[in-house]
Amino acid sequence: MQQTTRPIDRMPEIPEGRLTAAQAAAAAAFAAARKTPVFGPFVPLLRSPDLMLRASDMGLYLRYDSVLPLAISEFAILIVARAWSQQVEWHIHHPIALKAGVAPAVAQAIAEGRRPEGMSAEEAAVHAFSTELQRNKAVSDATYAALVALFGEQGAIDLTGINGYYALLAMTMNVARTALPDGVAPPLPALIP
Repeated sequence: MQQTTRPIDRMPEIPEGRLTAAQAAAAAAFAAARKTPVFGPFVPLLRSPDLMLRASDMGLYLRYDSVLPLAISEFAILIVARAWSQQVEWHIHHPIALKAGVAPAVAQAIAEGRRPEGMSAEEAAVHAFSTELQRNKAVSDATYAALVALFGEQGAIDLTGINGYYALLAMTMNVARTALPDGVAPPLPALIP
């Protein structure tokens, strides 16, 4: 039987009047840096203001300043979101990935837990690297060499960072049970083992 109600969000947005001084300062710094109020995974992370700000800084680097092209970064984020079955992460990054150039059929295969057909050489290398890292907690020599040949050692480290950072955000939202926006159905199908 399918569940008809969603679990209760354990760490919803903190009303402004209930923020500690440190939380209010962190929320203001976040808004200044990102030009948007605290959202998504940063809502539960605000319970640890310094961690939230440091995580935000790392995210800004990984999204906008890494050596990897945006389409490749977003492709990797989808792999992580699927690995952790993180609905909010997928909801946020799926449209960004498509706009950046990830093919809809490739994204759909990831959503369904399948290895996509028709990937570019770069996507195939990133898929192998990210999938091995998420599943095996390590990367084989052949997979590492293929990625370094395309993106260099910094690319390997930046991709490792993307995998770790978005796993942190996914774990945070899974623990907090961060809710999708009202009216949004869960975009990721359940995987059958």
